[in-house]
Amino acid sequence: MNNQELSDAINQNCQWVPLVKEEMSKVLVGQAELIDRLIIGLLCKGHILLEGVPGLAKTLAIKALSGCLHTNFARIQFTPDLLPSDLVGTMIYSPQEGSFSAKLGPIFSNIILADEINRAPAKVQSALLEAMQEHQVTIGDTTHPLPNPFLVLATQNPIDQEGTYQLPEAQLDRFLLKVTVSYPDQEEELVILDRMATSEPVYETTPVVDIPTISQSMKLVNNIYIDPAVRQYIVQLVQASRNPATVDRSLKNYIRVGASPRATINLALSARARAFTVGRAFVTPQDIKDLAHDVLRHRIIPSYEAEAEDITTDTIVDRLLASVPVP
Repeated sequence: MNNQELSDAINQNCQWVPLVKEEMSKVLVGQAELIDRLIIGLLCKGHILLEGVPGLAKTLAIKALSGCLHTNFARIQFTPDLLPSDLVGTMIYSPQEGSFSAKLGPIFSNIILADEINRAPAKVQSALLEAMQEHQVTIGDTTHPLPNPFLVLATQNPIDQEGTYQLPEAQLDRFLLKVTVSYPDQEEELVILDRMATSEPVYETTPVVDIPTISQSMKLVNNIYIDPAVRQYIVQLVQASRNPATVDRSLKNYIRVGASPRATINLALSARARAFTVGRAFVTPQDIKDLAHDVLRHRIIPSYEAEAEDITTDTIVDRLLASVPVP
Protein backbone atom coordinates (compact mmCIF):
# COMPACT_ATOMS: atom_id res chain seq x y z
CA MET A 1 0.00 0.00 0.00
CA ASN A 2 1.12 3.59 -0.63
CA ASN A 3 1.80 6.16 2.10
CA GLN A 4 -1.72 7.58 2.08
CA GLU A 5 -3.34 4.16 2.28
CA LEU A 6 -1.01 3.18 5.12
CA SER A 7 -1.74 6.42 6.98
CA ASP A 8 -5.50 5.90 6.60
CA ALA A 9 -5.22 2.28 7.76
CA ILE A 10 -3.19 3.31 10.82
CA ASN A 11 -5.62 6.09 11.77
CA GLN A 12 -8.50 3.65 11.50
CA ASN A 13 -6.80 0.78 13.32
CA CYS A 14 -5.12 2.67 16.18
CA GLN A 15 -8.41 3.73 17.77
CA TRP A 16 -7.99 1.07 20.46
CA VAL A 17 -4.82 2.72 21.82
CA PRO A 18 -6.57 5.69 23.53
CA LEU A 19 -9.24 3.27 24.79
CA VAL A 20 -6.58 1.16 26.53
CA LYS A 21 -4.91 4.28 27.94
CA GLU A 22 -8.23 5.56 29.26
CA GLU A 23 -9.06 2.21 30.84
CA MET A 24 -5.64 1.91 32.49
CA SER A 25 -5.90 5.48 33.81
CA LYS A 26 -8.88 4.33 35.90
CA VAL A 27 -6.43 2.24 37.91
CA LEU A 28 -3.12 4.10 37.50
CA VAL A 29 -2.44 7.72 38.38
CA GLY A 30 0.06 9.46 36.10
CA GLN A 31 2.67 7.02 34.72
CA ALA A 32 1.80 8.04 31.13
CA GLU A 33 5.25 7.01 29.90
CA LEU A 34 4.94 3.60 31.56
CA ILE A 35 1.56 3.01 29.87
CA ASP A 36 3.03 4.06 26.50
CA ARG A 37 5.92 1.63 26.88
CA LEU A 38 3.63 -1.27 27.78
CA ILE A 39 1.53 -0.64 24.65
CA ILE A 40 4.71 -0.42 22.55
CA GLY A 41 5.82 -3.78 23.95
CA LEU A 42 2.44 -5.27 23.09
CA LEU A 43 2.66 -4.02 19.49
CA CYS A 44 6.21 -5.34 19.10
CA LYS A 45 5.56 -8.67 20.84
CA GLY A 46 8.53 -7.60 22.96
CA HIS A 47 9.29 -8.40 26.58
CA ILE A 48 9.52 -5.48 29.02
CA LEU A 49 11.34 -5.15 32.31
CA LEU A 50 10.02 -2.63 34.85
CA GLU A 51 12.44 -1.57 37.57
CA GLY A 52 11.61 0.51 40.61
CA VAL A 53 11.40 0.44 44.37
CA PRO A 54 8.41 -1.37 45.95
CA GLY A 55 5.06 0.40 45.89
CA LEU A 56 5.24 2.21 42.54
CA ALA A 57 2.41 0.18 40.88
CA LYS A 58 4.65 -1.89 38.59
CA THR A 59 2.64 -5.06 39.12
CA LEU A 60 -0.63 -3.14 39.05
CA ALA A 61 0.26 -1.58 35.67
CA ILE A 62 0.83 -4.98 34.07
CA LYS A 63 -2.37 -6.43 35.55
CA ALA A 64 -4.26 -3.36 34.32
CA LEU A 65 -2.94 -3.85 30.79
CA SER A 66 -3.86 -7.54 30.76
CA GLY A 67 -7.35 -6.63 31.99
CA CYS A 68 -7.81 -4.41 28.91
CA LEU A 69 -7.23 -7.35 26.55
CA HIS A 70 -9.34 -10.36 25.62
CA THR A 71 -6.42 -12.72 26.21
CA ASN A 72 -4.88 -15.24 28.60
CA PHE A 73 -2.89 -13.93 31.55
CA ALA A 74 -0.78 -15.62 34.22
CA ARG A 75 1.06 -14.16 37.18
CA ILE A 76 4.16 -15.97 38.40
CA GLN A 77 5.69 -14.87 41.69
CA PHE A 78 9.43 -15.42 41.44
CA THR A 79 11.01 -16.62 44.70
CA PRO A 80 14.39 -18.15 45.65
CA ASP A 81 12.84 -21.63 45.95
CA LEU A 82 11.08 -21.53 42.54
CA LEU A 83 11.91 -24.48 40.27
CA PRO A 84 12.01 -24.53 36.45
CA SER A 85 9.16 -27.08 36.47
CA ASP A 86 7.02 -24.57 38.40
CA LEU A 87 7.41 -22.28 35.41
CA VAL A 88 7.33 -24.43 32.27
CA GLY A 89 5.68 -27.63 33.54
CA THR A 90 6.83 -31.22 34.00
CA MET A 91 6.24 -34.82 32.94
CA ILE A 92 3.56 -36.67 34.94
CA TYR A 93 3.37 -40.47 35.09
CA SER A 94 -0.06 -42.04 34.63
CA PRO A 95 -0.28 -45.52 36.28
CA GLN A 96 -3.47 -46.36 34.35
CA GLU A 97 -1.89 -45.73 30.95
CA GLY A 98 1.63 -46.67 31.99
CA SER A 99 3.13 -43.62 30.28
CA PHE A 100 4.28 -40.08 30.91
CA SER A 101 2.40 -36.99 29.74
CA ALA A 102 3.32 -33.32 29.83
CA LYS A 103 1.64 -31.08 32.39
CA LEU A 104 2.08 -27.59 31.02
CA GLY A 105 3.07 -24.80 33.40
CA PRO A 106 1.69 -21.27 33.79
CA ILE A 107 4.07 -19.92 31.15
CA PHE A 108 1.62 -21.13 28.48
CA SER A 109 -0.31 -17.86 28.45
CA ASN A 110 -0.30 -14.85 26.16
CA ILE A 111 0.86 -12.40 28.84
CA ILE A 112 3.12 -13.45 31.70
CA LEU A 113 3.61 -11.24 34.73
CA ALA A 114 7.02 -12.29 36.08
CA ASP A 115 6.77 -10.54 39.42
CA GLU A 116 10.09 -9.74 41.12
CA ILE A 117 11.98 -11.67 38.47
CA ASN A 118 15.36 -10.98 40.06
CA ARG A 119 14.51 -13.04 43.16
CA ALA A 120 14.63 -16.38 41.30
CA PRO A 121 17.74 -18.59 41.02
CA ALA A 122 19.81 -19.09 37.87
CA LYS A 123 18.12 -22.35 36.81
CA VAL A 124 14.75 -20.62 36.59
CA GLN A 125 16.24 -17.73 34.61
CA SER A 126 17.77 -20.24 32.18
CA ALA A 127 14.40 -21.95 31.69
CA LEU A 128 12.87 -18.57 30.94
CA LEU A 129 15.51 -17.76 28.31
CA GLU A 130 14.27 -20.34 25.79
CA ALA A 131 10.70 -19.15 26.20
CA MET A 132 11.62 -15.48 25.74
CA GLN A 133 13.81 -15.96 22.68
CA GLU A 134 12.38 -19.01 20.88
CA HIS A 135 8.74 -18.73 22.01
CA GLN A 136 8.83 -22.41 22.92
CA VAL A 137 9.73 -24.61 25.89
CA THR A 138 11.11 -28.13 26.04
CA ILE A 139 9.58 -30.59 28.52
CA GLY A 140 11.21 -33.99 28.46
CA ASP A 141 11.91 -34.83 24.82
CA THR A 142 9.12 -32.68 23.40
CA THR A 143 9.20 -29.04 22.37
CA HIS A 144 5.96 -27.15 22.94
CA PRO A 145 5.21 -23.86 21.13
CA LEU A 146 3.95 -20.99 23.25
CA PRO A 147 0.78 -19.01 22.43
CA ASN A 148 0.90 -16.13 19.98
CA PRO A 149 1.37 -13.39 21.06
CA PHE A 150 3.62 -14.23 24.00
CA LEU A 151 4.96 -11.46 26.23
CA VAL A 152 6.95 -11.54 29.44
CA LEU A 153 6.26 -8.38 31.41
CA ALA A 154 8.63 -8.52 34.35
CA THR A 155 9.11 -6.40 37.45
CA GLN A 156 12.18 -6.11 39.61
CA ASN A 157 13.36 -4.12 42.57
CA PRO A 158 16.72 -2.33 42.36
CA ILE A 159 19.65 -4.69 42.72
CA ASP A 160 20.66 -3.36 46.13
CA GLN A 161 17.33 -4.45 47.65
CA GLU A 162 17.35 -7.36 50.12
CA GLY A 163 17.24 -10.84 48.56
CA THR A 164 17.69 -9.85 44.91
CA TYR A 165 20.14 -11.11 42.29
CA GLN A 166 21.68 -9.53 39.22
CA LEU A 167 20.01 -10.80 36.05
CA PRO A 168 22.51 -12.23 33.53
CA GLU A 169 23.36 -9.97 30.61
CA ALA A 170 22.13 -12.58 28.11
CA GLN A 171 18.68 -12.45 29.66
CA LEU A 172 18.59 -8.66 29.96
CA ASP A 173 19.33 -8.43 26.23
CA ARG A 174 16.11 -10.37 25.53
CA PHE A 175 14.00 -7.55 26.91
CA LEU A 176 12.81 -5.07 24.31
CA LEU A 177 12.72 -2.25 26.88
CA LYS A 178 13.84 -1.68 30.43
CA VAL A 179 11.63 1.00 31.95
CA THR A 180 12.59 2.78 35.15
CA VAL A 181 9.49 3.55 37.21
CA SER A 182 9.86 6.73 39.26
CA TYR A 183 8.00 8.27 42.17
CA PRO A 184 4.82 10.27 41.46
CA ASP A 185 4.91 14.03 41.90
CA GLN A 186 3.00 15.78 44.69
CA GLU A 187 -0.21 16.35 42.72
CA GLU A 188 -0.29 12.76 41.49
CA GLU A 189 0.29 11.43 44.98
CA LEU A 190 -2.65 13.47 46.27
CA VAL A 191 -4.84 11.83 43.61
CA ILE A 192 -3.47 8.41 44.63
CA LEU A 193 -4.34 9.22 48.24
CA ASP A 194 -7.91 10.19 47.37
CA ARG A 195 -8.44 7.22 45.06
CA MET A 196 -6.68 4.41 46.91
CA ALA A 197 -6.97 5.24 50.61
CA THR A 198 -10.14 3.20 50.91
CA SER A 199 -11.07 -0.35 51.83
CA GLU A 200 -12.31 -0.95 48.25
CA PRO A 201 -9.82 0.63 45.79
CA VAL A 202 -10.31 0.07 42.05
CA TYR A 203 -7.86 -2.51 40.68
CA GLU A 204 -9.81 -3.99 37.76
CA THR A 205 -9.97 -2.90 34.12
CA THR A 206 -12.43 -3.89 31.38
CA PRO A 207 -11.39 -5.61 28.11
CA VAL A 208 -11.54 -3.13 25.21
CA VAL A 209 -9.48 -4.83 22.48
CA ASP A 210 -9.06 -8.38 21.18
CA ILE A 211 -6.12 -10.34 19.76
CA PRO A 212 -7.17 -10.12 16.05
CA THR A 213 -7.24 -6.30 16.27
CA ILE A 214 -3.81 -6.23 17.89
CA SER A 215 -2.47 -8.68 15.28
CA GLN A 216 -3.70 -6.39 12.51
CA SER A 217 -1.98 -3.47 14.25
CA MET A 218 1.27 -5.44 14.38
CA LYS A 219 1.17 -5.90 10.60
CA LEU A 220 0.71 -2.16 10.11
CA VAL A 221 3.58 -1.41 12.49
CA ASN A 222 5.90 -3.49 10.29
CA ASN A 223 5.04 -1.28 7.29
CA ILE A 224 5.73 2.08 8.97
CA TYR A 225 8.38 3.98 7.02
CA ILE A 226 11.86 4.67 8.36
CA ASP A 227 13.82 7.16 6.29
CA PRO A 228 17.39 6.10 5.36
CA ALA A 229 18.75 9.06 7.35
CA VAL A 230 16.85 7.89 10.46
CA ARG A 231 18.05 4.32 9.91
CA GLN A 232 21.60 5.62 9.73
CA TYR A 233 21.01 7.58 12.94
CA ILE A 234 19.91 4.40 14.74
CA VAL A 235 22.99 2.50 13.61
CA GLN A 236 25.35 5.36 14.48
CA LEU A 237 23.85 5.62 17.96
CA VAL A 238 24.32 1.91 18.68
CA GLN A 239 27.77 1.89 17.09
CA ALA A 240 28.75 4.83 19.28
CA SER A 241 27.99 2.74 22.37
CA ARG A 242 30.63 0.24 21.21
CA ASN A 243 33.19 2.82 20.08
CA PRO A 244 32.41 5.85 22.27
CA ALA A 245 35.73 7.57 21.57
CA THR A 246 34.58 8.23 17.99
CA VAL A 247 31.90 10.65 19.24
CA ASP A 248 33.02 11.62 22.75
CA ARG A 249 36.55 10.83 23.94
CA SER A 250 35.54 11.31 27.57
CA LEU A 251 33.19 8.30 27.29
CA LYS A 252 35.98 5.92 26.25
CA ASN A 253 36.75 4.83 29.81
CA TYR A 254 33.11 4.62 30.93
CA ILE A 255 31.75 1.82 28.69
CA ARG A 256 32.98 -1.73 29.17
CA VAL A 257 30.57 -3.39 26.70
CA GLY A 258 28.36 -1.63 24.16
CA ALA A 259 24.89 -2.51 22.90
CA SER A 260 24.34 -5.59 20.73
CA PRO A 261 22.74 -5.64 17.24
CA ARG A 262 19.52 -6.58 19.05
CA ALA A 263 19.49 -2.98 20.29
CA THR A 264 19.51 -1.71 16.69
CA ILE A 265 16.59 -3.96 15.78
CA ASN A 266 14.59 -3.12 18.88
CA LEU A 267 15.18 0.61 18.61
CA ALA A 268 13.78 0.63 15.08
CA LEU A 269 10.87 -1.66 15.91
CA SER A 270 9.83 0.21 19.06
CA ALA A 271 10.08 3.54 17.19
CA ARG A 272 7.70 2.17 14.57
CA ALA A 273 5.29 1.12 17.32
CA ARG A 274 5.51 4.55 18.92
CA ALA A 275 4.67 6.18 15.59
CA PHE A 276 1.64 3.87 15.29
CA THR A 277 0.32 4.83 18.73
CA VAL A 278 0.10 8.48 17.66
CA GLY A 279 -1.37 7.63 14.24
CA ARG A 280 1.76 8.38 12.22
CA ALA A 281 2.98 6.36 9.22
CA PHE A 282 6.66 7.28 9.58
CA VAL A 283 9.38 7.38 12.23
CA THR A 284 11.01 10.65 13.29
CA PRO A 285 14.41 11.19 14.96
CA GLN A 286 12.50 12.30 18.08
CA ASP A 287 10.99 8.81 18.34
CA ILE A 288 14.51 7.40 18.48
CA LYS A 289 15.65 9.90 21.11
CA ASP A 290 12.59 9.29 23.28
CA LEU A 291 13.09 5.51 23.29
CA ALA A 292 16.90 5.37 23.38
CA HIS A 293 17.15 5.17 27.17
CA ASP A 294 14.63 2.34 27.47
CA VAL A 295 16.29 0.32 24.70
CA LEU A 296 19.93 0.94 25.66
CA ARG A 297 20.07 1.28 29.46
CA HIS A 298 20.16 -2.49 30.07
CA ARG A 299 22.42 -3.30 27.11
CA ILE A 300 25.33 -0.97 27.88
CA ILE A 301 27.62 -2.28 30.62
CA PRO A 302 29.45 0.59 32.38
CA SER A 303 33.09 0.22 33.33
CA TYR A 304 34.36 0.06 36.88
CA GLU A 305 35.60 3.62 36.46
CA ALA A 306 32.07 4.78 35.61
CA GLU A 307 30.68 2.99 38.66
CA ALA A 308 33.38 4.54 40.86
CA GLU A 309 32.40 7.99 39.61
CA ASP A 310 28.69 7.19 39.98
CA ILE A 311 28.04 7.56 36.24
CA THR A 312 24.95 5.57 35.27
CA THR A 313 23.99 4.09 31.92
CA ASP A 314 21.29 6.77 31.62
CA THR A 315 24.01 9.42 31.87
CA ILE A 316 26.03 7.59 29.21
CA VAL A 317 23.00 7.44 26.89
CA ASP A 318 22.41 11.16 27.45
CA ARG A 319 25.95 11.91 26.33
CA LEU A 320 25.70 9.59 23.33
CA LEU A 321 22.50 11.35 22.22
CA ALA A 322 24.22 14.71 22.64
CA SER A 323 27.22 13.57 20.58
CA VAL A 324 25.65 11.73 17.64
CA PRO A 325 24.38 14.16 14.97
CA VAL A 326 20.59 14.17 14.55
CA PRO A 327 19.39 13.97 10.91
